[in-house]
Amino acid sequence: MTHTIQPNNPEATPAPDTTDIPAAPAPATAPSSSAVPAALKRRVPKYSDLAPLMQFKKPEFSKTARLQRASTIWELRDIAKRRTPKAPFDYTDGAAEEEITLRRARQAFLDIEFRPGILRNVSSIDLSTEILGKPSRLPVGIAPTGFTRMMQSEGEYAGSQAAEAAGIPYTLSTMGTASIEDVAAAAPNGRNWFQLYLWTDRDRSLELIERAARAGNDTLMVTVDTAVAGARLRDVRNGMTIPPALTVKTVLDASYRPAWWFNFLTHEPLTFASLSRYTGTVADLINSMFDPTLTFEDLDWLRETWKGKLVVKGIQTVEDARRVVDHGADGVILSNHGGRQLDRAPIPFHLLPEVKQAFAADNTDAAIILDTGIMSGADIVAALALGADFTLIGRAYLYGLMAGGRAGVDRTLQILEKDMARTMALLGAGSVSELTPDHVRLLAR
Repeated sequence: MTHTIQPNNPEATPAPDTTDIPAAPAPATAPSSSAVPAALKRRVPKYSDLAPLMQFKKPEFSKTARLQRASTIWELRDIAKRRTPKAPFDYTDGAAEEEITLRRARQAFLDIEFRPGILRNVSSIDLSTEILGKPSRLPVGIAPTGFTRMMQSEGEYAGSQAAEAAGIPYTLSTMGTASIEDVAAAAPNGRNWFQLYLWTDRDRSLELIERAARAGNDTLMVTVDTAVAGARLRDVRNGMTIPPALTVKTVLDASYRPAWWFNFLTHEPLTFASLSRYTGTVADLINSMFDPTLTFEDLDWLRETWKGKLVVKGIQTVEDARRVVDHGADGVILSNHGGRQLDRAPIPFHLLPEVKQAFAADNTDAAIILDTGIMSGADIVAALALGADFTLIGRAYLYGLMAGGRAGVDRTLQILEKDMARTMALLGAGSVSELTPDHVRLLAR
C-alpha cells in the first residue's frame, strides 16, 4: 500500500495505515488495597504493642553508676576534672614546659596500624603473664605516683587495694602520701613494689630500702631521670604547694568541688613514705630530695644492698638500657617520666623495638617494661606486640582515682582489661605470648 504526500498542505496529508501495527498494551492500573501486605497497613497502635517498648530507666545519681557508664579512660578523665580542684588535677594532667613530650607519647600509640590474623580460635583470651619472676593476672601494673592522696583522699590505699584485687603489682613512690608499712597493711596479699629516689644522704636511702624489704616488697624500682625537677609550668601558674594553700583562688575553686575539700580536710593530713611532714612548693621538695651526683657506681651499691629484684626507671636510650643491665638490673623501664622532666625527650614506644633487638643480641633475659602515654588496653596490646614484657600506668590510674576513689581505680582496670581482651580477640591472639611484631605496623608521619 502507498501514500500520496502533498507537501505544503499538512491538512491534506492522509492518515498512516495502521493495519499491520500491533495494539499498545493497556496502561497498568494502581494496585488494589487488597494487594498491600497486612504488615504495612496503617492502624492505631495498641497499648499491648507499645508496652514492651516503654522501658524507661530510672535516673541514676550515684557515683558508682556514673563510673560504670564510663567506657574509656578519657571519660574517667572528664569526671575527674569536674571533681578535682584545678591545682591537683593539673599536677596529674600536665607535663614539662610546652608538654610536647606528652603529646608525642600519646600520638605514638595513635600512629600504628594493627594487622589482625583471621580464623584463629579466640574463644578464650588469656591476659596473664609473668614479670620479674612472679605471675600477674594482667600485663599492666600501677606506676609510682607522688602526692597521691592530694589527688583524692583514698590515694595509695585505693591504688594498692585495687591492684591486689586485680592480681597486678602496685608501686609505692618515695614521694607517696602513705607509708611503706601502711600500704603493706592495706593490701597484705598484694604484690607491692617500692620506687626509690636516691638521696645525697645514703643512710636515709638505706633506711627506706630496709623498710621496703621488711614490709614484703619484692621489687625495688630506682628512678634515674630526675637529676633536677622538670619545668612543670602548670604547677607554677597554679602556685602548687604541699599541702594545697587556701588562697582566694583555691577557695573559689573549692566552691565547685566541695566533696574534694570535705574529704581533704576531714582525713589525716598528708604524710609521706619518706618524710614526716613537708610544707612548700613541689619543685622545692623535689630539688631537695633528688641527687644530681648519681652515677652507675650508685647502681652497683644498690645491687649489693637490695636482695630482691631491681629495675631502673627512666631509660631513654638503648645504650643506657644495656649499661644498667650490665650493672646488675633485672629489668629496665622505658619511660620519660610521663613527659614531666625533659621536654622533647625520646618516646618510649618508639624506643621499644630497638631495646628489644639489643637485648636479643646480648642474649639477656632482663625485663622490658613500658611506661608513658598509655590510655587504653589497645595501647598495652601494641606495646606487648612490639616487645614489652609488661606495662605501667600512671595518669590513667590517677584519673580513675580522682573520678571515684577505689571504685574509680577498679573501673580503670576493668576498662583496660576489656579493651585488651577485645583487641587481642580481633587480632587473632589468644594469649599474651602469641602477640608478635607482625601484629603491629608503625605508620610514618
